Amino acid sequence: MLNYRHLHYFWVVTKEGGFARAAERLDMAVQTISAQVRELEKSLGHQLLKPAGRGVALTEAGQAAFARAEEIFQLGQSIPDEVHEAASGKVSRLAVGLSDGISKLAAHALLEPLLSIPNLRLVCHEGEVEQLLSELALHQLDLVLAGQAPPRNANLRLTSERLVVSPVDWYGPTRWVGKTERARFPQCLDDLPVLLPTGHSALRQTLDHWFETQALRPRIVGEFEDSALMAVFAARGLGVFPVSRLGADDVGLMRGLRLLGSSDSVKEEIHAIRSRRGQHHPLVAQVLAAARA
Repeated sequence: MLNYRHLHYFWVVTKEGGFARAAERLDMAVQTISAQVRELEKSLGHQLLKPAGRGVALTEAGQAAFARAEEIFQLGQSIPDEVHEAASGKVSRLAVGLSDGISKLAAHALLEPLLSIPNLRLVCHEGEVEQLLSELALHQLDLVLAGQAPPRNANLRLTSERLVVSPVDWYGPTRWVGKTERARFPQCLDDLPVLLPTGHSALRQTLDHWFETQALRPRIVGEFEDSALMAVFAARGLGVFPVSRLGADDVGLMRGLRLLGSSDSVKEEIHAIRSRRGQHHPLVAQVLAAARA
């Protein structure tokens, strides 16, 4: 069995950059910590640390060990709060991962049914899909919302469900959206400044294909990973932008934005990805049920 105390000392030494600083943080003798790390290296059969100036650096084996130790002890730091919340019965906690490529306005619409739950603690992480799936597999997240199904990986043991296929509408500020522009949609996009999702978004790929089929060459003045931020810049007059119809209610809350037109053939997909534990989470079940309805 791996000695997790030895692993913890190794983790602290790496975080602090040396044995002396780790000893100060842990209030222990340098020799004690050094001996514990050597025991860890002996049990694993590989050197993990090597001298580097006045401190230490990771070997290749040490990098692999530190990556896992980082995950383990980050999880460990969250245990007291989660245990307290579970014991008190007062907090309903849901940790959701939002992939960079999906519309955050649409994600808000999917999560909105939870907002009336008393003592809700909603934690949202944003990042690349691969990173979020790793956190999901480690039970750091309960649910991931992404623009596409996850790649097949037997080690992760994830399930995926397509929750939403939503048409895309176009909005813009009053200065860019008038009767003439609405009557000429979508050809007017050739003459207007356009804001778009960034290139690694699944929606952006769909939009690029749609531009090609419509013989459009829009003048792109901005690219955003966050649809809400894109809407803010549009409301400030930067240009017109596409948004999933699912998130259009939030767009209506921003002053000065008007509907330009609808590209019903362009659709945004959002997939719900869960681990086995997430399948039994009551708040995950509520999100999925509301979306299906």
